[in-house]
Amino acid sequence: MRIVDVINKKKHGESLSKAEIDFFIEGYTKGEIPDYQASALLMAIYFKGMEAQEIADLTDAMVRSGDQVDLSRIEGIKVDKHSTGGVGDKISLIVIPLVASVGVPVAKMSGRGLGHTGGTIDKLEAIEGFKVELSNEDFINNVNQYKMAIVGQSGNLTPADKKLYALRDVTGTIDSIPLIASSIMSKKIAAGTDAIVLDVKVGSGAFMKSLDDARELAKTMVAIGNSLNRKTVAVITNMDQPLGHEVGNANEIQEAIEVLSGHGAEDETEVALTIASYMAVLGGAFKNIEQARKHFEALIASGEAIEILKKFVQIQGGNPEVISNPELLPKASKHIEVKADLEGYVAGFDAEKIGISAMMLGAGRRKKEDAIDFAAGITLKKKIGEHVNLGDVLCVLHTNADDTTEAERMARTAFVVSNHHPGEVKYIYEIIE
Repeated sequence: MRIVDVINKKKHGESLSKAEIDFFIEGYTKGEIPDYQASALLMAIYFKGMEAQEIADLTDAMVRSGDQVDLSRIEGIKVDKHSTGGVGDKISLIVIPLVASVGVPVAKMSGRGLGHTGGTIDKLEAIEGFKVELSNEDFINNVNQYKMAIVGQSGNLTPADKKLYALRDVTGTIDSIPLIASSIMSKKIAAGTDAIVLDVKVGSGAFMKSLDDARELAKTMVAIGNSLNRKTVAVITNMDQPLGHEVGNANEIQEAIEVLSGHGAEDETEVALTIASYMAVLGGAFKNIEQARKHFEALIASGEAIEILKKFVQIQGGNPEVISNPELLPKASKHIEVKADLEGYVAGFDAEKIGISAMMLGAGRRKKEDAIDFAAGITLKKKIGEHVNLGDVLCVLHTNADDTTEAERMARTAFVVSNHHPGEVKYIYEIIE
């Protein structure tokens, strides 16, 4: 078999066989197929697309390119969730203790933030002592005993995806649904869980800007999961503005505490309860979503949910007192108010600009090697639909950085103020099962 024949076949819009896809992934991972030929095939896929079976075969080949996590020693149906990335997205922090509380094992591998999107692992490291590196034995024991554990991604999972993603980044082939879907799902399947709930973000702060594209990605990923024997559901959620009011690391931990204490913002509470409910149903704890949701609402109202979050922090070496007293979290030395220069309603948001501004303040990374300031971040004082008077505070920047000029400008231009009320904001657009 020759790679040039595979390239020509896809160039003419034909479907690739499993053998041809395996040949490409294996050859490229081993370095036997050069970047220039891999780039040609990626571009052919970008323009000609892939059939459902091709995408499933591509995902499977990437899974088999490296290690696969064996969670067979964990009892029950292991359920994971994955977000396609957004601003102020602290949903994992909320759903892990909720889902674990009903006996559904959550064995979560999570990544770090890069660019304008934050990583769950970075947020948790804002808690004094919290360990995100666990031995495989401790990870499995924690899930069996407490039904919850989280670790940073490590080992040789999906090396083909790592190589291909780097190549896509420099060849203009990032925004291809088959390539995005297979990249995300290969990592989730290699992580070894039985069922997956996908939080597919759409809007100005998400990778998918249009609902049609988000729906296509969601349907593609659900089809991949189901074809590879993973029960998969996708929830398409609004990312036209940051979730909740906090963007950063320590301040997002504080906001997750508020949700589990029953005082959270409406948007993130709605998204978290929906995702937790689907996870619990896939895990077999409830027969339907309504039943699961009512249980979780009661758990939060009773005060039990926050106690489970404390336990989660404690079993991974963190200081549980932080949950009772968020003042123990890292604090910034500067708090800069960004004020409105127009009167009207917040009619829209460039959520990505808020994410980039937070990154500039120290809350995120430009490069993988950059250090994070856990205290840095942004508190939103106004969100879509709220009235703004001249001079009202739109948001507050928290930082230890010396120069904040560009971050302030970026945050100010993220707000769209208009004379017209924008109408009701939807938090969840669609569920794909």
